[in-house]
Amino acid sequence: MNLQDVRNRYQNHVPRLLGGRSDFAVLVPLVERNGELHLLYEVRAEGIRQPREVCFPGGKMEAGEDAITCALRETWEELGIPKEAIEVIGEGDFIALRANAMMYPVIARVDSAAVDAIHASASEVANTFLVPVKWLQAHPPTLYRYPLRPMIGEDFPFETVQIARDYPWGDGRMEVPVYEGLPYPLWGLTARITYYLLKSME
Repeated sequence: MNLQDVRNRYQNHVPRLLGGRSDFAVLVPLVERNGELHLLYEVRAEGIRQPREVCFPGGKMEAGEDAITCALRETWEELGIPKEAIEVIGEGDFIALRANAMMYPVIARVDSAAVDAIHASASEVANTFLVPVKWLQAHPPTLYRYPLRPMIGEDFPFETVQIARDYPWGDGRMEVPVYEGLPYPLWGLTARITYYLLKSME
């Protein structure tokens, strides 16, 4: 390795999560109905990871995809909504997942007629539903916060790195919002995206 190798590697580098294994993107679909803004949610089908949970359309980025391309593709695959019916407004704040991955929310307006014509993939989506943004604003979630404590194995080379076995490793924090009063439980990552989207508009 020489300095030119370093220049070649980082000249056009787009920063991502250090050591990250995967990137994910979701579409955060805003739908206008009778002059009122709604959010569109999916309910995950049985037989897939995290069945019956509420989510936004999305998934893992494929090679060469950016967040917007991925979110549009996944929305088509899961709900049959074409990209022509979607107006991308912008990208929301990303989330660092605990599994060495990044989640990129893409905020978008979806044509109401396209929502009426949804053809959901039965293998991925059990149901869809709309929630008025005003309702979500009037019924904020309960925020549950828990510590994430590192569990250092007995095989860690404390002597090699010259630290004591009671070394003060930094704790993390986990925030779990829970919305109540909806037809399906809205909590976790999808609730976090919802909560901070609405909070950013205050």
